Amino acid sequence: MSAAPTLSDAPAPTASGNRSIIAILLVAAFTVILNETTMNVALPAIMAYFDVTERIAQWLTTAFMLTMAVVIPITGWLIDRFTTRQVFVTAMVLFCLGTLVCAVAPSFALLLTGRIVQASGTAMMMPLLMTTIMNLVPPHSRGAVMGNISLVIAVAPAVGPTLSGFLLQLGSWHFIFLTVLPIALLMLALGVWKLRNTGDHRLTPLDPASIALTALGFGPLIFGMSMLGEGGGGEGGAAWEAPVALVAGLVFLALFVWRQLRLQRTDTALLDLRVFRHGTFTVALTMMALGMMALFGSVIMLPLLLQRSFGLEPIQVGLMMLPGGIMMGLIGPIAGRLYDRFGPRVLVIPASFVVLGVFWFFLTLTLATPWWAVMLGHMTLSTSFAFVFTPLFTVALGSLPRPLYSHGSAVVGTIQQVAGAAGTALFVTVFSTMSDAALAQGLPDAAALLSGSHWAFLFAGGVWVLAVVASFFVRKPADVDGDLPVGVH
Repeated sequence: MSAAPTLSDAPAPTASGNRSIIAILLVAAFTVILNETTMNVALPAIMAYFDVTERIAQWLTTAFMLTMAVVIPITGWLIDRFTTRQVFVTAMVLFCLGTLVCAVAPSFALLLTGRIVQASGTAMMMPLLMTTIMNLVPPHSRGAVMGNISLVIAVAPAVGPTLSGFLLQLGSWHFIFLTVLPIALLMLALGVWKLRNTGDHRLTPLDPASIALTALGFGPLIFGMSMLGEGGGGEGGAAWEAPVALVAGLVFLALFVWRQLRLQRTDTALLDLRVFRHGTFTVALTMMALGMMALFGSVIMLPLLLQRSFGLEPIQVGLMMLPGGIMMGLIGPIAGRLYDRFGPRVLVIPASFVVLGVFWFFLTLTLATPWWAVMLGHMTLSTSFAFVFTPLFTVALGSLPRPLYSHGSAVVGTIQQVAGAAGTALFVTVFSTMSDAALAQGLPDAAALLSGSHWAFLFAGGVWVLAVVASFFVRKPADVDGDLPVGVH
């Protein structure tokens, strides 16, 4: 078997150097992901500024998500092929350039271009962060450090809309990008100064066919799911767009998998799928996917319900959802330390049942339910997910040998995107379908929407039952941290 040559490591960073590297990556990842959710609140202002329709403006979010879905699978190869600093600098330069373009964009087309460039950099950050943690932190301490990722995954998206709303109160939507840009430039400078390589990198050749299949597979798949989430074709869209995109995406995704399986024979795959040969990784990833579907679906459903059935204003809904996101981020490091001490099952199994209980509570919502009860339900759900996701991230990547860390991180990031899009599409489809059925039966608008949400949360509970079953099969991985040749796995 002919394997790609491996370059030796740079001298190992010191313990304080390790902490600096992880801190820089955490703050940078927080910054780029914070930016991801700022557009939701700013879309009306941008529509008025450029005089575009909602369907066109929505591409600022859709194109960002599509770019993430296409670039993330490539990051396994990037992290293998280049040094930590090279990947980080590339990611932050792309993000800063995209942010600058957005801040000064004189046209909607240029603003959209800037968002795509931003997304290209954002897509590299989470896999790079997770791979670096796995390379630098010993197995007995990984839970506590991995728990800090919850600050990025949960708090950044939760704070994004609130920050965006505050900046819009001060002035133009341009302020959103002008606020983020100096922070991103500072992190870029710190990365150039402080970051060093944290693992081996291999001179794996780039396979153009795999890159093309990545774009043709994950792009249409995510696009089709986003169209379903808009209710079929969306505003002004054709009903055939979503199913055609989904079928095309699945076909090219199958070709992508076939191509990677062939390239794995020579250790030259763009995304090494041998991570799935490790049973603990596959179980944790399956539960993570189910969790992302339920979490993203709920995050979409609750604001829809609160605004359209309970008549709350968007700013009120944003403030109600904010504590849950903050709680999830703050609990993450605590869950990580508990994982290091007790293992995953003592956290994952009870938390899974609590999540199931929250979905049951949402099934019982009525128009007389007080707003604070819904907020407490969301906070409980978010806290429980923190006790689920932190152990799952650590278990999944900790079950892989070192040469597969980068590819495992890329797979985790890809599954997050696909599962999140799938959860959003499925929940909104169930919600819309059952709400329309209730309206046809003569129920008032608010009651019909509430009825539709009950079906959506029932669907969420059904999906989560599978996760509860999977939780009993989650195990703390043995120490497989050795530098074993990839080809033998």
